[in-house]
Formats: sequence, C-alpha cells, structure tokens
Amino acid sequence: MQRFTPERTPTFVTTIARSSWGARALDASDIAVTSDSDAVLWRRAAEGDRSAFGLLFERHVQAVWNHAYRLTGSWAQAEDVTSAAFMTGWSRRREVTLVRDSALPWFYAVVGNLARTEFRRSTRFLRAVRRVPVEETAGDHADAVVQRVDDDRRTREVAEAVRSLPKAEREAVELCLLGEVSTADAAALLGVAEVSVRSRLSRARARLRTVLEERA
Repeated sequence: MQRFTPERTPTFVTTIARSSWGARALDASDIAVTSDSDAVLWRRAAEGDRSAFGLLFERHVQAVWNHAYRLTGSWAQAEDVTSAAFMTGWSRRREVTLVRDSALPWFYAVVGNLARTEFRRSTRFLRAVRRVPVEETAGDHADAVVQRVDDDRRTREVAEAVRSLPKAEREAVELCLLGEVSTADAAALLGVAEVSVRSRLSRARARLRTVLEERA
C-alpha cells in the first residue's frame, strides 16, 4: 500500500501542546545531549519532571503528526489530534507502561482512537452543514470548511479504507503499516501473539487492495 507522508513541521502543535504541561521551549542542545531512553524520560515525567516530557514531545512530535495526517487526510485535523495525543500522554503518564522502551506505539494507538473520534465529529458536522439552506447570493463558509476537510483526496481515501476494516485488522494496519511499528511491538501493545498480528495484516492488505482498486 502506498504511503502518503506530508512534509510539514507542526510548529503550531508545539506551542499548543507544550503549554498543557508547562514545559519550557527546548533548544537543539537540550535534545542533542539527551541519551535517555523513552522509558527513562517517561518515568521522570511520571514523577513530575515536565522537561522530561518536553524531550519526549520534541523527539516524537513529527512522527506522531505524520501518523495523524495519514489517518485523517487533513493537516488541520492532524494538528488537533497530535495536540490531543500529547495532552493525553501528559495526563495519563502515571498509568502508562511503555512497550519495549518506546513511546511511539502508545502514542500511535492514542492517535488512532482520536482520529476515529475526529472523523465521526467531522462527519456529523458536514451532514449538518448540508442540511442548511444556502443563499445563492452569499458565499457559504461551509464550502471552505469542506474544502479543508477534503484537502488531500487520495490520503483521505486511504484513511477511509482503513477505517472500514474490522477492528482487529484496523488496529494492526494503523500501527504496523501506517505507523511502522514492528509486529512484535504491536503484538505487545495489543496483547496478542505476533503471529496474530501478521495474520491480521495479511487479511487487511487483501481487503485494502480490493477497496482502493475499486475507488481508483
């Protein structure tokens, strides 16, 4: 399945999300000298170290934003989902156990849940917009909103095809194919055997190939 990765640095997300845990802005020297693993930084954050969570943010925000974009097909929605994912991480930092010392699989799973919620919210909004009578003499702001949601048609089609999968297959695809998490890490995160993840991916690939070919 072809991957669609945007080239954009979510500077807006950096400002919004960092403000939720009050960490100062980090410069390149802060990040460069940090050799601590995600697990070490997460433990420090769980003990109240805001700068440790800030380092996790700087380390992974681009990958998390790219994953959110691939699941939503919208730059604006990806920014919202990314902000929410890191705020969720900060609020739940004492509850979370990382998989194989990496924070990314957990963040990817959170992004998947948030993206589905955002999709349902946007769908309800667009249905409501279409029920509103439009005066021909006035421009309709909804047109601009719809255009932004439909910003990248092909990426959106892939995201919609993934959402149509059965839950078990969808989770495997979001983590392994879109998030590039290893099948071993995905299995640990999902609480299943690695062979089950591989089987789900095989079935999902076949379904996605059929759906995307029909839409081509």
